[in-house]
Amino acid sequence: MRLSVLDQAPITKGNSPADALKKAEELAILADELGYHRMWMAEHHGTGSYASSAPEISVAHLAAKTKRIRIGTGGVMMMHYSPLKLAEVFKTLSSYSPGRIDFGVGRAPGGDQYAIYALSEGRQPMINNMYEKFDQALYMIKDEVPDHPLYKNTIVTPSQVVLPEAWLLGSTGNSAVMAGRMGVGYSFAQFFSGEMTKDILGLYKEEFKPTVFMEKPQITVSYMVTTAETEEEAEFEALPHDIARLWLMRGKLGQVLTPEEAQDYPLTEVERMTIQENRKKLHLVGSAKAVAERLRQEQQVYGFDEAMICSIPHSQEKRLNVYRLLAKELI
Repeated sequence: MRLSVLDQAPITKGNSPADALKKAEELAILADELGYHRMWMAEHHGTGSYASSAPEISVAHLAAKTKRIRIGTGGVMMMHYSPLKLAEVFKTLSSYSPGRIDFGVGRAPGGDQYAIYALSEGRQPMINNMYEKFDQALYMIKDEVPDHPLYKNTIVTPSQVVLPEAWLLGSTGNSAVMAGRMGVGYSFAQFFSGEMTKDILGLYKEEFKPTVFMEKPQITVSYMVTTAETEEEAEFEALPHDIARLWLMRGKLGQVLTPEEAQDYPLTEVERMTIQENRKKLHLVGSAKAVAERLRQEQQVYGFDEAMICSIPHSQEKRLNVYRLLAKELI
């Protein structure tokens, strides 16, 4: 199975945002050495929990720090940028690191309403033209002119670059269909929605039309994973994220607890049951062998090509060890 990394640059307790970005660099270097296929940086705004607000800048830095692994965005949030700017950024990235850049885009805002309006300078953001915007950016990346008056007289530079792989993030049948019709990869966020079905992934494959960005359909599925040397240790490291998920379900955001703090957090019986339900789809917890077997089973059932692992134990060493353990089992 191909394994990849999704990183949000989490700001764990006692660490600064700068620390979080440095740790993303450490993770990229390790993933490169271990044989992971790609690493994507997410885009988050208006939060003290994640430091990855400018993934395209992180992509440039991480690509320069690594040798083989593909580096990309998972994803850049299109609503905040013009198609022209998206094309220019990713053509530039691909010029510096040809054959290693992924242009991954999402339709979500990546932040709350305050961040959305701040990024749009107080204007009403355009939220109903995401597929059109993506299509226009793809045209310009491949040195063609989109059918839109804004771009008829625009030169997009740099030109004649090695094309990045293009990917659309999603968790619905609609995004799957559009990814297929546009001839790009489809990345399903299982850790976000937990609603993966064979029908959704099948729609993508049925609708897929080959393009210069991708010759055949490719599907990645993103999982939140906590694993360790033992089942008990994995449970200990996983609980802070489980509690943070409970908070998120109530619309509450806060800095994730340490594992020690999480052990003392007063959970009701209903909350404990909710955590166990979430672990069935949203958060895979256990020994590396057990998690690897679960991923193999899901690949066999759903037919995806690649598992993308997001993991945020409190300790950086514990987090890096998640990727070491899974590499031993699956690469």
